[in-house]
Amino acid sequence: MTTKLELLEAALRNALGEQLQTLTVALGEVTIVVKSSDYLSAMRTLRDHADLRFEELIDLCGVDYSTYGDGIWEGARFAVVSHLLSISHNWRLRVRVFAPDDELPVVASVTDIWPAANWFEREAFDFFGILFEGHNDLRRILTDYGFIGHPFRKDFPVSGYVEMRYDPEQKRVIYQPVTIEPRENVPRVIREEQYGVK
Repeated sequence: MTTKLELLEAALRNALGEQLQTLTVALGEVTIVVKSSDYLSAMRTLRDHADLRFEELIDLCGVDYSTYGDGIWEGARFAVVSHLLSISHNWRLRVRVFAPDDELPVVASVTDIWPAANWFEREAFDFFGILFEGHNDLRRILTDYGFIGHPFRKDFPVSGYVEMRYDPEQKRVIYQPVTIEPRENVPRVIREEQYGVK
């Protein structure tokens, strides 16, 4: 008897063919990797092919693999991972695409395929600096527009560069250098002689 995951795997191999770089089935989930050059057409196929029908984009996020596996990762640094849902067939899929250039990560936008990708792609741009070619409104969404850098990159400083606060004298928000002093927190342990004894 063929399982649902085996049906999905066969449908993916049939529909995507050479566009499919890898297909992994683990823990009851299917993950595929496609090349950046095939990403847009593969995503259209995933949505439109009758055997697949992934009508809904559930999530899209960026990933920085620079320290993955304790630094033994040798592939591209940035990836975009999408989670898709087929309501028609009641199955899910994870799609991973790596940006070919680590210095300027660029991946095609899927906002024309799934409009829900708009804010997800803006978030990946804001936090990881991944550019989405074809996105018509790619600007920061969670950090301030004047923010420098991308805070989810593994090489971003832990304390950041500037902090903002409201100044009651100037009656406006001001920016100033970060004033966090690094310190080591050592928990204070208090032991009672009769603790736990009845």
